[in-house]
Amino acid sequence: MKKIWIAAGVLLAGVAASYWWWAGGETAETSLLAPVKKGDFEIAINATGELEAKNSVEIVGPTTMQTVQIWQTKIADLIPEGSVVKKGDYVARLDETELGNKLNDAANNLQKAEAQFAQNQLDTALTLRAARDEINNHQFTLREKEIVLEQSKFEPPATIRQAEIDLERTKRTLKQSQENYLIKQRQGAAKMSEASANLSQARQRLDMIQAIARQFTIYAPEAGMIIYQRNWDGRKITTGSNIDAWRPVVAKLPDMSLMLSRTFVNEVDIRKIKKDQFVHIGLDAFPEKKLVGKVTSVANIGEQRPNSDAKVFEVLVQLTQSDSILRPAMTTSNRIVAGTIKNVLSIPLEALHSQGDSLTFVYKKEGASYQKTEVFTAETNENEVVVTAGLAESDQVYLSAPPNAEQQTVQRLPASTKKLTARR
Repeated sequence: MKKIWIAAGVLLAGVAASYWWWAGGETAETSLLAPVKKGDFEIAINATGELEAKNSVEIVGPTTMQTVQIWQTKIADLIPEGSVVKKGDYVARLDETELGNKLNDAANNLQKAEAQFAQNQLDTALTLRAARDEINNHQFTLREKEIVLEQSKFEPPATIRQAEIDLERTKRTLKQSQENYLIKQRQGAAKMSEASANLSQARQRLDMIQAIARQFTIYAPEAGMIIYQRNWDGRKITTGSNIDAWRPVVAKLPDMSLMLSRTFVNEVDIRKIKKDQFVHIGLDAFPEKKLVGKVTSVANIGEQRPNSDAKVFEVLVQLTQSDSILRPAMTTSNRIVAGTIKNVLSIPLEALHSQGDSLTFVYKKEGASYQKTEVFTAETNENEVVVTAGLAESDQVYLSAPPNAEQQTVQRLPASTKKLTARR
């Protein structure tokens, strides 16, 4: 009886194990299999992008800072990014420390120029008055010499001659004084002209710096949403950032009606990208939202992005539809359709294996077993590969190598198949 019970237990255990293997094993096998699909094969490149407006109005600081030798200045205050402003609303304020020093210097220079102008006026007036007094004195002396000469007509000839010489000398002295007066007039006019020019220049410089100072408080030129400007290194300009005198842009007001996705494609894929290609666009912030666009620009020269060793090419994708949820700087997932191959067979990339440099194969399901079969392939995308020979539409392939797969040899395709595939 004991032996019977033992035999029955072994039988039940075997049945249970067989059932588990059949049910569980079949489920595991099914989960590892993929069918060979037939249909249109889409060649696409996936790339992450960032939304930006195609057109925008720049909000700039003073564009004439370099005229007062200010080459760079710091943003002291800037309203939060994403703020909606009206035309004329406050946006930012620049640091006025350096400008304030120049303003004080200009005010001091103006005071000096005004003082110099006034001093030149006084000096010129006094000089010309002294010159006029000298002329008047010489005129009086001339009159006296004329009287002396007139009274000496009854004197000896020597006395008369001396009176004539004195009169002639006085005339020459008077003429020199008159000529000196004219020279001093011209000198005074020249000094006053120079002082006036210095005064005007000092006053203009002060006015110019005061006008620039008023521009250090920046207002919105149009209504819109504030988007921070980016530096050459991609970092956003914000409070504390420096702006350059030659391009003092602090922010932008984007036109939200026409948006672009700026993306970068790896150099190995850029040859597939062409202008006007169709693009499927997804938004990370709204996964359920699906948009479309087209490629509008492909860079001819690659670049190396920060924190990356790979060379990439900039690709601009224009959205062909607008939506109120779109915002600049949103992250997009761009699927660029590089081409479509009609009516071909394809399998998942995981099902494709290789041996050496030229042999590619799959593990094709054959009844309850499998066959290690050579296949010829063509184009790939991020998930699948086109199969040109070695499989049929009704076949199934394993997504991973079955147990003991390395012990099987690969069933090679006939040479005629290779030639036919090569001609295609």
